[in-house]
Amino acid sequence: MIIGIVVAVVVLALLFGGGLAVKIVKEYQRVVLFRLGRAVGTRGPGLVLVNPVIDRVSWVDLREQYLEVPHQTAITADNAPISIDFIIFYKVVDPSVSVLAVQNFAGAALNVAATTLRSVVGDMPLDDVLSKREDMNASLRVRLDDVTERWGVKVTNVEVREVNPPPGVLEAMTRQMSAERTRRAQVTEAEGQKSAAIIGSEGERQAAITIADGKQQAAVLAAEGERQATLLRAQGFATALDAILQVARGLDNNTMLLQYLETLKQVGASPSTKFIVPMELTGLLNGLRGMLPGPGASSGDGTATAPAAPAGPPSA
Repeated sequence: MIIGIVVAVVVLALLFGGGLAVKIVKEYQRVVLFRLGRAVGTRGPGLVLVNPVIDRVSWVDLREQYLEVPHQTAITADNAPISIDFIIFYKVVDPSVSVLAVQNFAGAALNVAATTLRSVVGDMPLDDVLSKREDMNASLRVRLDDVTERWGVKVTNVEVREVNPPPGVLEAMTRQMSAERTRRAQVTEAEGQKSAAIIGSEGERQAAITIADGKQQAAVLAAEGERQATLLRAQGFATALDAILQVARGLDNNTMLLQYLETLKQVGASPSTKFIVPMELTGLLNGLRGMLPGPGASSGDGTATAPAAPAGPPSA
């Protein structure tokens, strides 16, 4: 009975000791091994065997972590007090140094961050602090990294979350923003009026050019139409003259004499007391005499026709 109890105690002791001697280190973790108080190196990841009697281990997390820095009051280069809070992102790059070089990294980093923030903000005016947020983040990261590098920790990023100027500065900024928006509205309105005037002038110029082109085209078309009409009238006159000439060529002298006699008859029937006799009257009478039969010639009914008396001079 006693032997069984002793065996059980030994087995429990072995199990407990084995549990203390075996360490399972994850991929993102490392252990710094101390043997009799002396650092003997870093172990992990995986299965790590230690002597629970003389060995001690310190666990180190290699993942990127963050540290929130609460609101810190700083004075800018132009003597404006502001309140700033930011976040520091860091990761351990040397597990042994991070354990041996600093006791409490979080506390040390907060104090270093506060002093570094005052140093960075003191070199910048208020307008740069409010507008050049990226420059301030980069400056804080570089300065913090220079300090934490000796602790085996690297500062990967710094992000300023909130900047709170004093109430007087906020009121002045509000007035400045209102004035700037008013100026932009006036500039935009002036540019719009300028653009409208330019577009209107351009439209009027295009309209004047279009009207002038239309008048020019109309004048050209009118001139062309007049030329065509004149040409057609001339062609009509020429055609009429050709037709008259063709008809006149088919007439003989007797027909012309008869036309002259008909014209003289119409003139004699006129109530006028004066007549204008053409110079060709003698030739007309001679032609008329040639048309009449000679002396002693008989007419169609068998009677003799007396010769015509000589024509006297024309009377007016």
